[in-house]
Amino acid sequence: MMNTFGAPKRVFVRGEGVHVWDADGKRYLDLLSGIAVNALGHAHPAVLSAITSQLATLGHVSNFFATPSQIALAEKLAAIATVNSPDLSAKVFFTNSGTEANEAAFKATRLTGRTRIIAMDGSFHGRTMGALAITSSEKYRKPFEPLPGDVTFVPYGDVEALRTAVDETVAAVVMEPVQGENGVIPAPEGYLAAARELTSKYGALLWFDEVQTGMGRCGTWLASEPSGVTADLVTMAKGLGNGFPIGACIATGAAAGLFTPGSHGTTFGGNPVAAIAGLAVFGIIERDGLLQHVTRMGEHLAEQVMALQHPAVVEVRGSGLLRGIVLTDERAPAVNDALLEAGFITNAPRPNVLRVAPPLITTAEQLDGFVAALPAALDAAGPGTPA
Repeated sequence: MMNTFGAPKRVFVRGEGVHVWDADGKRYLDLLSGIAVNALGHAHPAVLSAITSQLATLGHVSNFFATPSQIALAEKLAAIATVNSPDLSAKVFFTNSGTEANEAAFKATRLTGRTRIIAMDGSFHGRTMGALAITSSEKYRKPFEPLPGDVTFVPYGDVEALRTAVDETVAAVVMEPVQGENGVIPAPEGYLAAARELTSKYGALLWFDEVQTGMGRCGTWLASEPSGVTADLVTMAKGLGNGFPIGACIATGAAAGLFTPGSHGTTFGGNPVAAIAGLAVFGIIERDGLLQHVTRMGEHLAEQVMALQHPAVVEVRGSGLLRGIVLTDERAPAVNDALLEAGFITNAPRPNVLRVAPPLITTAEQLDGFVAALPAALDAAGPGTPA
């Protein structure tokens, strides 16, 4: 394989529920979910049954035709995107990934007749050229410049900076309700509402990237839901298919009419197998009350980590089961490695932040096992460069 991810840390051969096993037979508690993907854990029987049954019935027909599972999933997604504005119409474009969903949204913004996009410092939206153009990290961007242009970056969470940047030339403002790859940083209270007010004032689109935060990850279907705000564009993926590749770009209100026949397309997007996987995930989250469970477990995890009173831990931020354990110094990568040796999968999106994004089905007992192992991992890593 191309050397784009570095040397693999382990070779995993099997997964069940919240655990995975490597080629040597060692078991690990998966507290990363394939980067917030395996919302229901590994080999969930309802998802497995839905996928195999659909594949045995109808696997692919192209988007010249529709399928029942595709239509039903689109209705579900339209409903959660408009939960704060239930009278608003919505339409869905299916993709195979989050970056493709963001590419679709990027293209939709160009159909407004404007080209300028306001994006956030610390943002991450994907690795394709359009998604990369609205991703702020220099190390990702620099080797591929020039990127699609007319993108202005502003400090995340700074209302005054946003107010200064947005005017009648802006096509869209794009942001994550919680910046996952920047170390799990939630938007400040009132920030999403301020963005909605400004975009509405100047006729620009408001675009929420909920690829990582959607599908119950933060305790609501969308992390933006508690703000009361309805975006013009919402992008989703990751947890939507519980490991089966699927993404979606949802447009609401007037934005739902931007794409017309021939303006965008995909071969595999919205295929019946991916759609049935998404429907199965929706069904299990609803049936098992997982939104409430995620809220409780996220609060439990944060409380237990802080109760350790470990001198290296500053705070636990985020919501639901997307949490960042913020450290006093830059030992997070070493802590991550120590935890892996101890049988816990996490990751370090920033040198001083440990990210925890377990399956939504994770129990308090399983989280407590991780918390019990955390001090030894922190100590084994030793002090790093001050954050």
